[in-house]
Amino acid sequence: MAIDARAAAFLLAAVLALDARAQGSALDEIAKYREALAAGNPAELWEARGEELWKKKRGPSNASLESCDLGKGPGVVKGAYAWLPRYFADAGRVMDLETRLAHCMVTLQGFSAAEATRRPFGSGSSRSDFESLAAWITAESKGVKMDVPMGHPKEQEAYRVGEKIFHFRGGPHDFACATCHGENGKRIRLQDLPNLTERADAQRGYTTWPAYRVSQGELRTFQWRLNDCFRQQRFPELVFGSEASIALTSFLARNAQDGVYAGPAIKR
Repeated sequence: MAIDARAAAFLLAAVLALDARAQGSALDEIAKYREALAAGNPAELWEARGEELWKKKRGPSNASLESCDLGKGPGVVKGAYAWLPRYFADAGRVMDLETRLAHCMVTLQGFSAAEATRRPFGSGSSRSDFESLAAWITAESKGVKMDVPMGHPKEQEAYRVGEKIFHFRGGPHDFACATCHGENGKRIRLQDLPNLTERADAQRGYTTWPAYRVSQGELRTFQWRLNDCFRQQRFPELVFGSEASIALTSFLARNAQDGVYAGPAIKR
């Protein structure tokens, strides 16, 4: 029996080793696939359209977004995304990129709030202005270190609320964001899941969004990513631009502090 037990233990160890090598090999191949695609990332098409939209005069006021203040001064785009979310005194609230863009569409271009946020996510031939604008603006922060401010009380509050949302369990499966992204070494099928509570993983995960999704043929923003995570948890839909979405983004962005922004990236 002792020999059988040792043999069984040896066999189990061998199987686990082979499984680990197979998983590692598969992940290596996925990484190579992403690297090959990144050389011609289709996100560049969204970036080009986003720059056109930024400069184009539109809306009832026939104005462009070129004087929109994203946090570094009117019209300054370079490096702005690495400073978001942040508190904006003119709006009296913390904003992420998309909510700030919606604010500028209303205040500068004269759109109503409903008109500005009518199509937050694209589908097929129906492109979203937000996704295009986000692609171009975020690309202008490529290579810039994340520097999300926490000096204002509302920024601190957003972070605390976002942390609570991240760990809140609920829904029919008793899930939380932390269920998938609160521990090391978790995967869904062959997709490795970053632990967004740890600095290195948060930097790696947050700084590659927005991203072009190969499986959908669309560029997706971080608001979309959060919305889809809520869907998978079977939670009620996360309202676009809501305080909850901004708080959760603030928590994750701050966790990625000092990470070098590398988006828009490419995802499966």
